[in-house]
Amino acid sequence: MDDELLELQKQFESAQQAKSSIRLSDRNVVELVQKLHELHIIDFELLHTVSGKEYITPDQLRHEILVEVKRLGRISLIDLADTIGVDLYHVEKQSQHVVLDDPGLMLIQGEIISQSYWDSVAEEINERLQECSQVALAELAAQLHVSSEMVTSVLEPRIGTTVKGRLEGGQLYTPAYVTRVTAMVRGAARAITVPTNLSVLWSTLQQLLQEMEGASGVAVEGSFFQSLFNGLVKEGEILGSLRAGVHWTPNVFAIAQKETIDSFFSQNSFIGYDVLQKLRIPQPVQFLQSRYPECIPLVTTFIHPSMIEMLDAAIEDALEHGSWMDSLSILPMSFGSQDASKLLSLCPSIQQGLKAEKAIIFGESFVFCRAFIKDVYDRLEKEMETLIVSNSSGTVMSEDLQETKVGHDTGRFTESNETTIDSSSNKQMMEKGSKKKKGRVTGNIGAGVAESDLDNQDSVPTKSKKNQRKGKNSSSAQVADSKASAKLVKSKEENLNIPSEDWMVNKIATLVPDFEEQEQWSNLIGLDDPQTIIRPLANYMRPMLINSWKERRKALFTENTERMKHLLDNLQKKLDESFLNMQLYEKALELFEDDQSTSVILHRHLLRTTATTIVDMLLHNLDMHNKLKNGVEVEDTQISESSLNPGERTSIAKNFPGSLSKKALVVVEALEGRRVETFMTALRDIAEESGLLLKKLDKKLERTLLRSYQKDLASEVSAEMDPISILAIVVSLLYVQIHHKALQAPGRAISVAVSRLKDKLDESAFKILTEYQTATVTLLALMSTASGDGEDCTSDRILSKRELLENQIPALKGLVLHTGTSQSTLGMR
Repeated sequence: MDDELLELQKQFESAQQAKSSIRLSDRNVVELVQKLHELHIIDFELLHTVSGKEYITPDQLRHEILVEVKRLGRISLIDLADTIGVDLYHVEKQSQHVVLDDPGLMLIQGEIISQSYWDSVAEEINERLQECSQVALAELAAQLHVSSEMVTSVLEPRIGTTVKGRLEGGQLYTPAYVTRVTAMVRGAARAITVPTNLSVLWSTLQQLLQEMEGASGVAVEGSFFQSLFNGLVKEGEILGSLRAGVHWTPNVFAIAQKETIDSFFSQNSFIGYDVLQKLRIPQPVQFLQSRYPECIPLVTTFIHPSMIEMLDAAIEDALEHGSWMDSLSILPMSFGSQDASKLLSLCPSIQQGLKAEKAIIFGESFVFCRAFIKDVYDRLEKEMETLIVSNSSGTVMSEDLQETKVGHDTGRFTESNETTIDSSSNKQMMEKGSKKKKGRVTGNIGAGVAESDLDNQDSVPTKSKKNQRKGKNSSSAQVADSKASAKLVKSKEENLNIPSEDWMVNKIATLVPDFEEQEQWSNLIGLDDPQTIIRPLANYMRPMLINSWKERRKALFTENTERMKHLLDNLQKKLDESFLNMQLYEKALELFEDDQSTSVILHRHLLRTTATTIVDMLLHNLDMHNKLKNGVEVEDTQISESSLNPGERTSIAKNFPGSLSKKALVVVEALEGRRVETFMTALRDIAEESGLLLKKLDKKLERTLLRSYQKDLASEVSAEMDPISILAIVVSLLYVQIHHKALQAPGRAISVAVSRLKDKLDESAFKILTEYQTATVTLLALMSTASGDGEDCTSDRILSKRELLENQIPALKGLVLHTGTSQSTLGMR
């Protein structure tokens, strides 16, 4: 065999050294190879090399790839292409075939790696692991330029063989290190006596290991501790229960929990859920129900059925005696109102009492017998009647109103002292005149108005079109009643008479002293509202009291309807007469508009006499109407015609409802003003708000009223014998005869009024009037300076001056009474 091989070598060597007779170029060789390929003489694939001067078959390429991989163990496809000299495309394609044919090879990220390479790597890792006790897979992956998952998949089958260690949580540990950490976990777990979150424990162990190993140590993951802990629990080396993987409850704590709960529950027959929460039991209701299935869960407490029996006995006793009780005062301090409410619903006596309407529950914990509530209700009803009657009976004067009254009276007294001596005579005349006007004069005015209305109804215009339509369609009583009902606001008036919740709370506390002890107990246990029982009881009874009062007031209102209509009819008649007189007197003020000081005196005098009388009458009647409308029992004799002071007027006006009160205050303020026009405007506003009509003075009515007024003045002059009072009456009558105006002048303005008649009287008549006025002023001056003992010369002078005036009275009366003389003396010069 060797001889044949040597012979072949020699022949091959001679063939190589022999020189060919024909030399072929590279192109001829390429064409020859292509021809042979076409003739299928070469029936296999040929691959070009990178240089283009050589051919290589795929099998040869795969062979050379295998040779390189076995030589290096790990090589990239790019390096293979450079080494073999074949295009990368063919290398990648054939590499895939090589990897598929050989299971010991793998193609990863453009590299072919053999198992022998991983074996050597595993040996290196093991050597390093033994030196460092722990190695991080991330660090190995970075060094090997592969992923951590790849390193894990390679090391897992070699753990325990090539690699002597434990793979856990991305870390490699030696058995000695694992044993040491296991001992730490076992010791820490056994030291725990209360429920603990294991994550906190693992963090503590990590810090401990870092302190032990220093900066060179690798951080241990919590999953490694958890894995070791789970193994210890499974082996029974640690006793306890694990919930949700991280919540560890040691067995010693569970035993202590059950013993504590059993002891407390057996002694008290109840246990609060907060106690179980302090014992680290997350679901106390489920825990207690599973342990004591015959017991009852409440909102914040778990109780034994004996608690219901105890409470039921106390409630039954309270209902039998017609009393009340607070279940919280019987139950332990830890019970809440919701617990008491649920506990009451389980009591047989409560169920029977509610069904028989014998008991009622307030505020979740208070049980009342209905007989007790009825007794308190009856007593409250009496107190409420007393309160409402006191609030609604009359006008109560306060200290500030009394001061206002004194102030105004003092002002008026001072003003009267500042007047001239003529004011005394005018005052006496006005007192007598006013008494007569109340009887005869006003009657004549009313008669004149009635006659004028019969003659011409269209001559009396109203305040507005709205009032005019109502005047045409209904009588004055119907208009007043309907409009007053619409304008007076009900809500405010009701609120004035209905007691508040606070009033009822205080009154109940006074009527039932036991509630004060309940408040003290509430303060003792720290409740925010010590009136826990009184307020719900007040809220329960207040609607009943209100309904009862409304029914009574409704019945009384029905009874008062006729009285209200009659009251408004009378008020309308009085107001018609008074307002027409006011308009008549107002026209006389035009004569003195050129004299500002006298005009102010006359305006104020009219406001404080006629206007004040109108306002007092209006306030008295509207106040009575307001009381009747609100169901207040009022006697017919309570309508007062007496005059009011400013404080009393303000107090009455403030008691009116809504806008009526505002307009009443405006008209009261207008009495203290200086212009009659302002008062008239305010009077029209309050009349419209009250549904009352104000008649306007027309020419025909004015003539009728002036004739009646002149007739009354003439009668007064004829009957008057007082030398002082007669002067003012004569001056007023002269103004009616000369100017056709009804002048209302105080004593301060008599002298000016007399001087204004100089051009209207002849010399003799004016002389009589001025001499009489001068003598009257002298008499009043003497009377004001008299000492009063009657022994000085002043008394003689007063008597002589009075006799002089009495002698001149016939001449003074002759100026206005004798027809012939009057016609001659009243002529213009």
